[in-house]
Amino acid sequence: MSVAKENAAMAALEFVEDGMVLGLGSGSTAEIFIERLGEKVAGGLKVSGIPTSKRTAEVARESGVPLIDIARIDSIDLTVDGADEVDQNFHLIKGGGACLLREKIIAHASKRMVVIVDDRKMVDTLGAFALPVEVDPFGMTLTANQIYAALKATGCEDGVTTLRQTRDGDGPLVTDGGHWILDCRAKSIPDPAATARALAALPGVMEHGLFIDLADVIVIGEIDHARVMEIRRD
Repeated sequence: MSVAKENAAMAALEFVEDGMVLGLGSGSTAEIFIERLGEKVAGGLKVSGIPTSKRTAEVARESGVPLIDIARIDSIDLTVDGADEVDQNFHLIKGGGACLLREKIIAHASKRMVVIVDDRKMVDTLGAFALPVEVDPFGMTLTANQIYAALKATGCEDGVTTLRQTRDGDGPLVTDGGHWILDCRAKSIPDPAATARALAALPGVMEHGLFIDLADVIVIGEIDHARVMEIRRD
């Protein structure tokens, strides 16, 4: 277990209050947070969690974090999730774990979003990590060509797309929502908001991994502590 990830997860617990409905993110750092949250629940903290993936739901149950059906709630108090890249404007790339659609649904419904990362995830410009785009399998080649064009039109250095495969290589990875993932080697995304708008306008795109104006707090885990950055929104 990474000490930096552990420090980030522990610092994020400071934002959790009794009685909250929590969005529970996906990925290794989010799983550490859920495990530590389970320890707080065992000590008497009362919260309800909404998982962003099947794997997250499993970790929450194993950790003793009570879950609630998303159909039973109108809003979420706080979401705690990881990210693959974070820039200084609190723009994110997410989706390395193929959960981006459900992660964005949960984040958008939340009053606040806390993002927990280790310091390696902080970048000056997004794009070194391949941008995941969740697509409908129907017409995927057409959609991939349109995605490439949208990336180039918004100033990305490249836009080569690769269909994500399962780990054993027996075919395309299928998301929890039944879609495929295209990983886009953008190299550099100079205007994440413009790229996000261009991708969202494509009919075959179910969701993309650019999270714009959703993160309120970034918790950056380091070897001996965690740094907290907060953004003020009018």
